[in-house]
Amino acid sequence: MLTRPPERGYHYVGPAELAVTSPQSVGTGALITSTSDFSTWVGRQSPAELAEPFTYVVDLDGRLRLAPRRSEHVACVGGAAVLGAGEITFVREADHWTVGEVSNQSTGYCPDVTSWPAVARALDRIPLAHPAGFTYEVVFRRCTRCAEHNIVREADFVCVFCGSELPTTWNVDASHIETDLRSRSHGD
Repeated sequence: MLTRPPERGYHYVGPAELAVTSPQSVGTGALITSTSDFSTWVGRQSPAELAEPFTYVVDLDGRLRLAPRRSEHVACVGGAAVLGAGEITFVREADHWTVGEVSNQSTGYCPDVTSWPAVARALDRIPLAHPAGFTYEVVFRRCTRCAEHNIVREADFVCVFCGSELPTTWNVDASHIETDLRSRSHGD
């Protein structure tokens, strides 16, 4: 029997002022665990809202949560860690809905492109037909010199803030940030 490698949980790494104060809170995102949940939720969306992407997260239980596009991912999940986060669009095809586009674009969580399997499983559980992978992948890296988060464009692994070379493997983790900030405050 094949076993899946453990999934990475992503902690919120965005601006502190956007963080939800109580990680135990439910969050503002609609919990979608079935076609019935999705049908009820999508029926409440206006045509204008359906024309834009929505904010999504996959919580640590592997469940999809949806919120309006301009919502913060951290609010959608109530401040908790996630298995995936980004933006998603839905398309009506004949008598059912499918996922049109899906990305990992969340600057609050900076999930790696390897978060796709968790997103796919959450969509499969409902079930909602979806692409075979992210239709738009965002590559996030933390600069090891200045600790700023970067979006890598065109495979140019250079920090836009200080010009240092960025790691080629995902390294955006709240513990790195806390360690960097502690070492800076102690003059290390």
